[in-house]
Amino acid sequence: MSQFTVQMLLDTGTVRVRDVVCSGECRHKSEEECTAAAHLVFPYRGVFVRHLGRNDAVAEANQLLFFNEAEPYRISHPVEGGDSCLDLVIEEAQLQELTPKEQLRSGSALSFRRQRRRIDPRAQALVAVLRHSLSRNIAETLEAETLALTLVRRSLGERTSHAAGASAGRQKLVDRAKLVLSSDLSRRWTLAEIAAEVGVSPVYLTQVFQQVEAMPLYRYHLRLRLARALDLLGRYDNLTTLGLDLGFSSHSHFSAAFRQVYGRTPAEFQRSIKPR
Repeated sequence: MSQFTVQMLLDTGTVRVRDVVCSGECRHKSEEECTAAAHLVFPYRGVFVRHLGRNDAVAEANQLLFFNEAEPYRISHPVEGGDSCLDLVIEEAQLQELTPKEQLRSGSALSFRRQRRRIDPRAQALVAVLRHSLSRNIAETLEAETLALTLVRRSLGERTSHAAGASAGRQKLVDRAKLVLSSDLSRRWTLAEIAAEVGVSPVYLTQVFQQVEAMPLYRYHLRLRLARALDLLGRYDNLTTLGLDLGFSSHSHFSAAFRQVYGRTPAEFQRSIKPR
């Protein structure tokens, strides 16, 4: 457990929020683990792979991972750098009320059918706001609980999130492409470079990625970079430097892309997470 750093950000009868940082020392599959309650895990930095039986899922900032109670899993870190996640536990009756029935397995115990869903940019922004505001003691308890429930509702919504639908083979191909992108977020990848790493043609890769994730590969990569910006905005004073560090050609390019996805500029978002 020495590779983990866990900070409790909020703990009420309704919501528990933790910031979990893993150094990623376990490059290959870990020993089996399980949780004592259902956890909703929002990666916001780095990447890991969760192995659930024969089903693997790449966990990065575009995804929400479901950890069902007492369900054995393994974790690996094929990409260096470890990961950081916002971990939410919602009181079971409230989580039942928030979750569409078709996403749950039948039975008395609450259990999600799939182990991941892709979240939208607004949910990504809520993850950042919730984490920054709690870690800086900006949010009151009632506000933080409301933010957490809003985040969960949006991340489970059929219109505001996406469950990958394709064969296991195609999902594995897309996951390999995600690992390539995550290995160097600031790199200006070409389609041919990613396809060569994955071992398929560029045309086939674009077709399969669109089918699985319901968005183009380039847009998925952009959202990963911008999610990294959400994480780092609390640390950078110079936003031009931040944009260049994330591979954007200029501050205006970075600011325009950020505003198009999140509805406000990086400077506006940065001001919203500073102490009032």
